[in-house]
This record gives sequence, C-alpha cells and structure tokens, in this order.
Amino acid sequence: MTNTGIAAIILAAGHGTRMKSARPKVLHEIGAKAMIGHVMDAARALAPERMAVVIGDHAPAVGEFAKSLDPKITIAIQSPPKGTAHAVEQTLPALDGFSGAVLVLYADTPLVTPETLRNLTEEIANGAAVAVLGFTPADPGAYGRLMRNANGALTAIIEAKDASAAELEINLCNSGVMAVDAAFLLARLKDIDNNNAKGEFYLTDIVALAHQDGKPCAIVEARADEVLGVNSRVELAEAETVFQERMRHEAMKKGATLADPSTVYFSHDTKIGEDVSIGPNVVIGPGVSIADNVNIMAFSHLEGAQIAKGASVGPFARLRPGADLQPNAKVGNFVEIKAAFIGDGAKVSHLTYIGDAEIGADANIGAGTITCNYDGYAKHKTTIGKSAFIGSNTSLVAPVTIGDGAYIGSGSVITKDVESGDLAVARSRQAVIKGWAARLRKTRNDGK
Repeated sequence: MTNTGIAAIILAAGHGTRMKSARPKVLHEIGAKAMIGHVMDAARALAPERMAVVIGDHAPAVGEFAKSLDPKITIAIQSPPKGTAHAVEQTLPALDGFSGAVLVLYADTPLVTPETLRNLTEEIANGAAVAVLGFTPADPGAYGRLMRNANGALTAIIEAKDASAAELEINLCNSGVMAVDAAFLLARLKDIDNNNAKGEFYLTDIVALAHQDGKPCAIVEARADEVLGVNSRVELAEAETVFQERMRHEAMKKGATLADPSTVYFSHDTKIGEDVSIGPNVVIGPGVSIADNVNIMAFSHLEGAQIAKGASVGPFARLRPGADLQPNAKVGNFVEIKAAFIGDGAKVSHLTYIGDAEIGADANIGAGTITCNYDGYAKHKTTIGKSAFIGSNTSLVAPVTIGDGAYIGSGSVITKDVESGDLAVARSRQAVIKGWAARLRKTRNDGK
C-alpha cells in the first residue's frame, strides 16, 4: 500500500420528507448527536486534507451545524437536486489541486465506522479507481446491485429501477458510500449522463466508466447494520438500536458491568472507567464522565455530570449539567443535583434537591433538604463546609454559607450564614396543650 491523501464529501441535500419533521433529516440525533455529526466524526478520524458538505438551499441549518463542528469545512449548495453525481460536482472547487482518495459519504448513513472508511481509501492507495462499499441486506429491494464479471471484479452498479429481472436476483448491494481516485473523478465526472428511469445524474455510473477505461474497481463489504440509511422515524429508531448495542458492547469490553444491558442508554461522548457497575434502566445523556469503581444504580438519569472514583449514584437519582461528584461521594434515591460540587465522601442520600451549590468533604445532607437557589430572577449559591450536618427537611435560602462542622436542626429554614462549629435552628418552638386532642374528640362525638 502507498500513502495517499484523503478528502471527504458528505451529501446532505435531501429533503427528508418521510421524517415528517420541520427539522432537517440529518440533524435528527442518534446517541444525542445529529446524524451528520456522526458521519463527520468518522471521516475526521482519517485526518482528511479536505472536507465538504453538500446541502440543499432549503436547509441552511445543516451547513451551520457542520461549520459549528468544523469551521474549515466547505459548504456547497445543490439547487435544484439532480442526483448524486451532480451533488459531488458542486464540491469540485474544494478539490482543486487535491490528489488521493475522495470519500463520498451520506449524512443519513451515520453508522459507518472509520475502520471501514480506511479500508475503502486503502483500495484507492493500492491502485483502484473506485472502491464501493457493498453489503448483503435481508431484502435487496430498491438497493442498487453490484455487477461483477466472471473474475469477481466490479464492473457496474445498476440502480434497482433500471435493473432487469435477472439483475434484481443479485444480493450484493450498493450502500452508496464509495471512494474514488481524485484524478479519475475529475476526469470522468463530467461524462456521467442522466439517461435513466429517474432522469438523474448517478455517481454510481462512475464504476462503468472506470470499467470502460480498463481501470480496476474494488468492493469492500460491510455489515448491513453499518450502512443502515435513515429516511424515517422507524429507521431512526433502528439506527439508535444499533448505536446503543455498540456502546454497550464497548463499555463492557472496557470493564463495566451492565446488569441488564438492553435497558442502559449511552450518548455519543459517554466516558466510562473500569469496574463501573450500571444497574437497569439507566439513561446517560451527553457530557457524562464516569471514573473507576463507580456504582450507578437503577432508574438513574445522568447528563453533563462528572463522577469521580468510588462514587455512588441512585437508585432513582438525577444528575443534571454541572453535577460534579468527588471520590466516594454518595447521591441516593430521589435526589436531584444541578450545577453543584459534591465533595469527597459527602452524602446526599435521599429526597433532596441540591442546585448551584458546593458541598464540602464528608458533609451529610439530610432527607428533604432543598437549596433554594432561585429568587424568581437570578440563581444564587449555597456553600456547605466540610463535615457539616444538615438536618432533614431543611431549606437553605441562597446565597448562604454553612461553615465547616456546623449543624443545622431538622425542619429549619436558613436565611443567614452559619459559622463553623455552630448549631442553627430556625423553626417555631414546639408547644404542647395538654388534653386538647381528647377534648376535641369528646366534643365531636357528643355532637353526633
């Protein structure tokens, strides 16, 4: 194999009408990331010299999203759409002076791996003019068929609408993804015509042109689930299922235990250490990092959270963005944490809301405690010192600071700072009226 440069073109100009959505199809998410983002990530893993996205003039948001991920990417507009070859033609200025393998990818085919793309580019580096990603679906249906000669070499791609009955019997199908030698692409793209059932300029015709020129064309085969195209909500759910299975497998391979893998959901950027235990029905949103020896118990929801070594979460816990759990911290059942630092060994065991707060090491937060962080206009911070003890059913009205080792009596509403080592009790003094309940019952009973 010889070294070759890589360029990537991502086709994203379709209208996606079958999604029944005001949102452009390729911005629908899998693993909490837009489909086109997955495709860009796979391409960028190969360190391409050039990247371009082809969008339609109906969906400028697609180009804006692509730019947000990679400000250097070229945005080309296809209007009106006239087929895949016409779409690639819109990117030719971005390929000026480039030599090497040009990857042609689809923004609605989000599960193709960098390893598969590397295999395609290696075929170009080894002398192929075109390398096509093929697969064998359970139902070939409307997929284009890969035509091979007696020696097994790829000679043409026939679209299903243009195929004969005999050609439709072929099971090896075209995914649409391919790599093309840049020099050959630039020389022959203009020769593709639209003499077909749909009257479009098919990039797949580049294979027949290469065969005419006596240039070799290669096939790289992929699993059917890797080249799943998404055109509807049903297919979006199918792609999500494949993505989640990959993530679960990877998590377990790296040392996590999933009690019921099919009920655990990850995001594209989830980070998990070794000896992590995750219970059933756990949902991990974007921006979550879980260190070694962490226990995430059943029915917990995590998003934008950092969880350090040895911490425990759940069951039925919610960690919102900005939750930062230090080593051996405990967040228990029916606890919500938002934008809060939970110190080493601190315990927030049950029925509690901690928002916009800093909890010191080894502090104990009693059941029913609330940090009252919002005054109707702005958020305010609560600071609780090391080894402080907050009694059950306490309301801490921010901004407020509780010093190291301080005690707060249960049922208190704390509105002023409490210094280290002090006890604060802020509730009405208990009054007992002897015999009152007995007299009430007698009065009620006598009146019957």
